[in-house]
Formats: sequence, C-alpha cells, structure tokens
Amino acid sequence: MNHHAQPERRFGLLQATALNMSNMLGAGPFITIPALMMTMGGPQSMLGWGVALIVALADGLVWSELGAALQKSGGSYVYLREGYGREKWGRFMGFLFIWQFILSGPLELATAYVGVAQYLQPLWPGSSDFTRLCAGAGVGLFVIFLLYRRIESIGKITVMLWAGALLAMAIVIVTGAMHFDAKIAFDFPEGAWTMDATKWIALGAAARIGMYDYLGYYDICFIGDEVKQPGRVIPRAVMLSLVLVAAIYFAVNISIIGVVPWREFAGADGVSKPVVTMMMAKIYGHDFAQLFTGLVLWTMVACCFAMLLGYSRIPYAAARDGSFFKMFGRLHPHLGFPHVSLIVVGLIAAAATFVKLGTLIDALLTTRIVVQFAGQIGALVMLRRLQPDMPRPFRMWLYPIPALIALLGWVYLLVTTDRGLLGYGALALLAGCGVFLAWSWKSRTWPFAETK
Repeated sequence: MNHHAQPERRFGLLQATALNMSNMLGAGPFITIPALMMTMGGPQSMLGWGVALIVALADGLVWSELGAALQKSGGSYVYLREGYGREKWGRFMGFLFIWQFILSGPLELATAYVGVAQYLQPLWPGSSDFTRLCAGAGVGLFVIFLLYRRIESIGKITVMLWAGALLAMAIVIVTGAMHFDAKIAFDFPEGAWTMDATKWIALGAAARIGMYDYLGYYDICFIGDEVKQPGRVIPRAVMLSLVLVAAIYFAVNISIIGVVPWREFAGADGVSKPVVTMMMAKIYGHDFAQLFTGLVLWTMVACCFAMLLGYSRIPYAAARDGSFFKMFGRLHPHLGFPHVSLIVVGLIAAAATFVKLGTLIDALLTTRIVVQFAGQIGALVMLRRLQPDMPRPFRMWLYPIPALIALLGWVYLLVTTDRGLLGYGALALLAGCGVFLAWSWKSRTWPFAETK
C-alpha cells in the first residue's frame, strides 16, 4: 500500500460551504457573547463584530485567490511555501507556520471544548468546573474517534452536523424576533460612545472576539486535494460562508441581547455563562431550555468535527513535502486519511481545554497573525509579481485594496493585544526560528547548504 497516495476529490460546493460554516458557527456566539459584552461594557461592543467582518471579508479574498490558484491540501503552508520561494524563504515561512500551528490550531479547538463545559452546567448542575472541563476534553477524544474513517462518509456527517447547527441558530433567531425588546437590547451605559485610547484598545479586544467567531471561513482551503473543481468551489465556499455566517451572527446576537439583559450575563468575575440556555429558560421554561442546551452541544461537536478535519491535514501536507517530521505524512493503510496528524492535533487540543477562554482566544490569534495571516498577504503579492502568468481561476476584486485593508486590520488586532501575550507569541516564534536553523544546519539545507 502506498502511504503517499493522493486522497480523493469528494467535496462539492454544498459540502465545502457546510464544512466552513460548521467550523464558524459551532461554538461562536453561544460562548463569546458574555466575553464580548465585557470588552466595552455594553451593546456598543457589537462594533467589534463589524470591524472583524470588514477584516474577514478582505482576508477572504486573499484566501479565495490563493486557494483557487494553488489547489493543494495544507492551505497557508502551501501558499507561504510557493509565495516566498520553495527552497529558501518559502521553506522557512512554511516551517514557521507549522510550528505556530501546532500551538494555535489546538487552542482554537480547545475553545469549543471549553464551550461544551460551559453548556454542561445547566444539564449537570451538581458538577464542578473541573469535572465539566474533563467532559469537554472527553468530547475532544470522541471527535478523534468520529474522524477515524473514510472521506466520503465524512462528507455526509459534515452536512448532517451542519444542519443541526443551523437549526439551533434558527430557533434562537425566531425566538429573539418574537420576544425582542429594544429597551433591553440597546441599554447603553453612560459614555458608551466617547472614544479615548482605552476604548480603542477595548474595541480591539471586541474585534478579536468577533474575529475568533468568524475563523473557519477558509477551512476548505486546508483540504484542497479533496475538493471537486477547486478553482470554482473554493472562492465561492469562502465568500458564501462569510456572508451567510455574518447575517446569522448579527441576528443571533441581537436576538439574545434583546431578551436577556447584558448586565445579567456579563459577570464581573469574568466567568462566561450559558447565555442561550438563560434566554430559552426565560421564555419557554426550564425543560425546553435543557432540551435546547443539548442542541447547542450538538453544534459545538459539529464545529470541532469540521475544525479537526481541516487542521489534521496541515502537518500532513508539510510532512509530505519534506518540511516536517516524516511520520506526519503517513496515510492510514486501509482508510486513506492522515491518521498520525489527526491524533497529535486532536490530543493537544483536548489537553488545552483547561486554559481560560479569553486567554485561548487572544493566544491563538496572536500566534497566528504574524506568520499566517500577514504572511499570506505577502505571499499573494509576491506571486502576483513573480508569477504573473500563473493560472488564477479567481482574482481578488479591486486588487490590492482588500489586501491592504486585511493587513491593517490584522495589525490593529495585534497591537491592541495584552503585552504579556504578545511577549509569549514573540518567544514562540523566536524558538521556531531557532529550531528551523538547527534543523537546516543538521540537514545541510538553506541557509547552510553547501555551495558547489
């Protein structure tokens, strides 16, 4: 059996959009609304979502062009490698991306497992925080088990889980529309709209939470080898999932804050409460709220499933290229999926469940912005300049304006982050540079290649 056989192209537009949206919708607003309201202290925090949407739409065009032109699994890894030159800087950027990804990918998955723990509270009132976090980590192990199968059955499971996530959102939106109270929704505190330096930093924090909620609009790019007609399907899936999710999120947020006063769930202790369960209990009573909590947990499992599917393909793509440890490049001998990569990413995520939600969100964005998001914008510009004749089934609209907007947005999110976390992020990247140099020196590759 050939361990490096090509996976099959099975994902069409429906499955691709379902994969992206499941990843985006999963835990999203259900776990972050309390944290969001705490950033700016009131409904004006929703501005953060608007800022995040502008950045995400501009960045979506970056992913669309790169994903349609370079139709391989591995997403950012492939784009950085090709954009900066395969043998020199591209190899360095590709390595750094995998290095930070081994940390940031599982952190993003862990946020959903923390969400599971949060929503187990109403179903299991006698349990301790620690017990529920253990259960969240257990869900992480269950998702590894669910993904341990062939890609065609995974396409079907993706659409089924996505349907559950959409149903949960629809119930929240309809309930909110029927019981909406503008006085509750737009209960702004005093001085809500005066902007000073502190407020700009708070807006950055709100935008990071908004950005976290949108993350996943590019999930399909990571399994490019498994997409039918990738030149058409990838850009459509990226932009379609962003527009649909933005509309759903806006409706969900307004629905929740129009029923449950924000002061009730934005606790000073910083502990996020299961806000959707509170909303359902207020309107339909305890029993329905319990039932609905089950559906929320379903959407979180859908999110974890979509995310781990995409993320398990990244170290695999790098290993197959010779840029990461060989064992990650193995496909399962009978089922034909990258099983080593799946297990490693899945286990690290389960272990990270015990970190605080706000720290997880800030840490995963900080480690990712420099290499992945800003780095990719550079890769797009480099490819345009160095390979102008490369086939591009999709070209960024109004180039280079969206690329500039995305870059400015990412820089804003970065500079408003807590200094301590920025320090850790910088240390992680410096360590990555050191490991890359040691590895290159040992293997006598660039920048230590012997000149002939």
